[in-house]
Amino acid sequence: MKFIASSKLLQQSLQSISGVLGTNSTLPILDNFLFRLENDELKVTASDVETTMTVSVSLVKSEDEGIIAIPAKILLDTLKTFGDIPITFNVNTETNQIELITDDGKFKMSGYDGNEYPSNSEMESPSEISISAEILEDAIGKTIFATGNDELRPVMMGVNFEFTANGLILVGTDAHKLVKYTKKSVVSKSEDSFVVPKKPLNQLKGILGKTNENVVVKYNKTNASFEFDNYSLVCRLVDSKYPNYEAVIPKDNPNTLIVDRLQLLNKIRRVSFFANQSTNQIRLSISGQELILSAEDLDFTNEAHERLNCSYDGSDLEIGFNSKFILEMLNNLSSEQVIMELSTPGRAGLLLPVVEDDSDEEILMLVMPIMLTDN
Repeated sequence: MKFIASSKLLQQSLQSISGVLGTNSTLPILDNFLFRLENDELKVTASDVETTMTVSVSLVKSEDEGIIAIPAKILLDTLKTFGDIPITFNVNTETNQIELITDDGKFKMSGYDGNEYPSNSEMESPSEISISAEILEDAIGKTIFATGNDELRPVMMGVNFEFTANGLILVGTDAHKLVKYTKKSVVSKSEDSFVVPKKPLNQLKGILGKTNENVVVKYNKTNASFEFDNYSLVCRLVDSKYPNYEAVIPKDNPNTLIVDRLQLLNKIRRVSFFANQSTNQIRLSISGQELILSAEDLDFTNEAHERLNCSYDGSDLEIGFNSKFILEMLNNLSSEQVIMELSTPGRAGLLLPVVEDDSDEEILMLVMPIMLTDN
C-alpha cells in the first residue's frame, strides 16, 4: 500500500476528525487513525466506538490498496511540523510497518492491523432528511450550550432533535436552563425525535462552517449519521426518552421587559465580577422603566450596582438569577433587543429575541431563578 499526499491537506483532514478519538480508551487500537486506500481514494476514520467519523482525502498518487491503523498522536504531531509538502506513505500491511518519506527525511513507525479496527454495521431501515449545513450549525450552536454534564442523566447531555410538519425543533436543557430552537422551513413528512450526544454534535459544529452543501441526516432507533462533502459522522443515540420540556415552560407571564441585548450583556458581565463566586447570583430589580442590576459577595465585601433603562409592562419585581446562565443565553442570541417574560420570583423566566413577525426562526430560552439571599 503506497500513496503520496499533501502534508498540509492530510494534517487538516486528520485534525478535523481527531476530536472523536477517546482520551481513556480501553481499546489501544482506538488511539489510531484507520487508513483505507481503495479505488485511488483514501478514507481516514477516527472512532471511540460510540462515535465514528470519516474523511476522504485527495491524493497526489496512489498504488495498491490496503488498510492500516496508524498511531494518531505521533502522526499528527509530525505532520504539523511540515509546510505544504508532498509526503509518501509506504505501508507493509503484512508487518504493519509504516514509512513516511519526504525530500529531506524518512520516518518509521509501527501500526496495527486495520481489520481489527471496530467498524460500523450498516444502518438498518433509516429515515432520511436533508438540512442546510448553515441551518444545522446555527441550530446546534444555539442549543448545545444548554445541555448538562451529569453522567447519571445522559439524556440531558444531548440535544433533542424533532422533525415535524411545522419545522425542525432542537432542545437542550440541564434542568437549570433550557433552549428551544425552531426552524419552520425544515419540514418533515413523518414526525420523529431522537437525542444526539454532545460529543458528536461538537464535532459537527466545528466543521459545518466549512461547507455550503446540505447535510444528509439518516437515523433509526439506535443510530444517526450526518453526511456532507467528504465527511461522514455516525453516532449512537441516547437510549432514553427526552423529558417533557413543554410542561416546564411557563405560559402565563404578566411581566414583560424589553431591553437592549448588548447593554444588558455588558452590564451583567461587569456586575457579575462582584457576585459570590459559588452562586454567581445577580439581582434584577425592575420598577417603572428602570432595571437595577446588583450583586454582592459578603465574604469579600464586594458589591456592584448598575442601572439600565428599559421598556417594562408589569408590576414591580425583584428576582435572582445565575449570571453565568444569563450571559450564555445573551451571547447565543443575535437580535438587537431581547424580551424577558417574568411572573414571580420563584418561577422560571423566559428570554426571547425581538424579531420580525415573518421570521423563519424561533428561539426560546428558559432560566430557573435562584432564591435571593444576602450572600
